[in-house]
Amino acid sequence: MSSNTTAAPPPLRSVQPDDLSGAYRAVWRWHFYAGVFVMPVLMLLALTGGLYLFKDEIDGLVYRDMIRVPVAQSQVGPETWAARAATAAGGGRVANLVLPARADEAIRLRVDQPDGVQKTVFVDPHSGRATGVIPAGGVMEMVKKLHSLTLFGRPFNILVEIVAGWTIILFATGLYLWWPRRRAVAVLKPHTTDSRRRPFWRDLHALTGFYVGGVVLFLAVTGMPWSAVWGEQVMGWVKETGWGRPPAPVAGAWQRAQHHDAPIGAGWTMEGMVMTHDHAGHGALAQVMHAADAQGLARPYAISIPASEGTAYTVTTQARRVEDSRSLYIDGASGRLLGDIGYDQFGAGAKAIEFGIYTHQGTQFGQANRIVMLLGCIGVWLLAISGLVMWWKRRPPNLSRRRLGAPPAPPGPRARAAVLAIVLPLAILYPLTGLSLIAAVLLDRALRPMIRRRSAAL
Repeated sequence: MSSNTTAAPPPLRSVQPDDLSGAYRAVWRWHFYAGVFVMPVLMLLALTGGLYLFKDEIDGLVYRDMIRVPVAQSQVGPETWAARAATAAGGGRVANLVLPARADEAIRLRVDQPDGVQKTVFVDPHSGRATGVIPAGGVMEMVKKLHSLTLFGRPFNILVEIVAGWTIILFATGLYLWWPRRRAVAVLKPHTTDSRRRPFWRDLHALTGFYVGGVVLFLAVTGMPWSAVWGEQVMGWVKETGWGRPPAPVAGAWQRAQHHDAPIGAGWTMEGMVMTHDHAGHGALAQVMHAADAQGLARPYAISIPASEGTAYTVTTQARRVEDSRSLYIDGASGRLLGDIGYDQFGAGAKAIEFGIYTHQGTQFGQANRIVMLLGCIGVWLLAISGLVMWWKRRPPNLSRRRLGAPPAPPGPRARAAVLAIVLPLAILYPLTGLSLIAAVLLDRALRPMIRRRSAAL
């Protein structure tokens, strides 16, 4: 007798290790090694980046007694601020100052001393009294240098660039491993609530990567413009193609700043650049402030005071949205406006990168932006901890004999093609990542026979 019922499709099942294809094993192997290499540094970047999202709040808490000043009807002149700051710092040249938006906050002035030491001095704008002296930038400057690893020198800043590239590889391989293949995957919650079992940690790892992996990927990509090699190359490219820095109001006026003249707050597009002029000179700070206020520049803004003759003062608004970024270039001798550069004058490439940077810093879309970036930072730690627990639960019994427990390397061209399809485009886009990948492949090939011989001897 015939039946109108159709056979139900086979249910999704959990894949066991023996069921995995060679391509899957190959990608899993490189995901494992990428995690081993990336996660320690990425955890530091996530921690320092998460702290930097709350820069204003942390500064306000740590230096509250220095920042808060009583409001008064009158205030002393900017030259008095500079003189008092230099005296409080023990001598030196005032290189820049930040004017706050509120009347009950101190002016922050950076003093460069002859021996190269930089200090930040808080000065009451009403009385001219120095309320405190700290190392330049204070605790958050230290956090920033830790985040970029510039605290340890340029080679470590290059390491950040390599780690960012490997983070993208980690995301791409993780997505490949998570992708359903007639098997059950965690989408809303782990399949088991028993934290003693490895499936719980596997699902927690997968869920975290699924929900915040995109944020981590965004942070890695948008952090690249600050990198030592790739960032400089991209900056050069967008300038040469006309997609970056706008032309100067006067031909040839843009010049690379000397170290002591590099303006603050100018953003990625104008970073390290100053405007020169035949008649630019040193004048009264009050004159420069008056010119900036006359142009309607919103506070807080920073004034960078050049040491070099013939260099204009750079005045930059401390904007929280990229559309509000603006830099004024003012002749210190006459107070004349030489240039007014805003976001609308940037090239398409610079606009895209600046937008990514402001979003990366958690300011472009207000509080929601900061929360999303913070979730990405927390997600990095969850991914690292769950990955470590999974490895610990499946670690080989002969771990003491230098076996890491990485997935075995499968033979065959299909396995190699799966990995190359993921990592090769990234290696081309990010050359330092590509070089580190070549080094990792060579090291893997050199160590694999040794591991096989050791395994055969056990």
